[in-house]
Amino acid sequence: MNGKYGVLVVDDSAFMRKTISTLIEASPDFFVIGKARNGLDAIEKVKQLKPSIVTLDIEMPELDGLQTLGRLMNENPVPVVMLSNGTDSTLEAFELGAVDFVIKEVLVNNTEFLDDFYQRLLVAVSAKLPVLIQKEEAVPDNKVHTEEMVEMSKELLFIGTSTGGPSALQTILTKFPSDFHLPIVVVQHMPPGFTKPLADRFDSLCQLKVKEAEHNEILKPGTVYIAPAGLQTTIDQNERNVYQIKLKISAGMETLYKPSVDVTLLSAAPLYKERLLAVILTGMGDDGLRGCRKVKQLGGLVLTESKETCVVYGMPKVIDEAGLSDEQAPLFKMYDKIRHALL
Repeated sequence: MNGKYGVLVVDDSAFMRKTISTLIEASPDFFVIGKARNGLDAIEKVKQLKPSIVTLDIEMPELDGLQTLGRLMNENPVPVVMLSNGTDSTLEAFELGAVDFVIKEVLVNNTEFLDDFYQRLLVAVSAKLPVLIQKEEAVPDNKVHTEEMVEMSKELLFIGTSTGGPSALQTILTKFPSDFHLPIVVVQHMPPGFTKPLADRFDSLCQLKVKEAEHNEILKPGTVYIAPAGLQTTIDQNERNVYQIKLKISAGMETLYKPSVDVTLLSAAPLYKERLLAVILTGMGDDGLRGCRKVKQLGGLVLTESKETCVVYGMPKVIDEAGLSDEQAPLFKMYDKIRHALL
């Protein structure tokens, strides 16, 4: 028991329990406090062992990972990192309160990913558990609340986020009315294969159109563009002076992330100048610091999510500490702050 934090490993496969446990025990920060073979076993062991964190498989007999997660968050809230190869179930896990997820196949087959895995566990241990998203009844189309079409001082809304982002984005994006007349570009740190399902899910929940961004796509008002994972998303101006999306394998700058908040903002800021509003939500690391510095230099506005609601107060923190944030706001007030900043 050399580590600081006890991990409960939950998986119906004995082989996977052993493999994941071996990886965890190799870290100086963690030890395996227990193992569970299914959801019911996990719920009991969380009560008994009081782990610092749980790694949870999704596909299990008796009580699957999502059902288990729901019960844990209601009965014994604890930071949970999902181990999954699927996309839809992973996105649902965020709604139920999961802090983060790791692609199981990558973790087991790629030792280069271990340091990232340990970092994610460390972040999850100290993370503030996400506020569970309340299910609301759909509003009939003919009763959708629309806001008066007023002149806006901004022409682009940008949102950047990482850990805790999917649920934070859902909270904000579902509030926009159907007549919102600016394009919204979103950079959410995710592995390849997950951003399109995220966009599709948001599209089914939001009054605005939400889609994964495509190369050479013209930015249109009232549409949310999710930057595709595995590529860099930049904004350019074509020969007709119309703003469009350019997807690149590399953006010619050093960054850990694809997509990167910095890359997108550094391309957008010179085009939009004072007509750009950048919003930085929960997430670990410092992606967005260089981009927000450029936004401010060119007259744009920057809003950051305040510490009280961030799952991980990392990305907003470095911007706050650099004096680049025009205003900090908790997640539940962010939509109103955005609307006010756009006027």
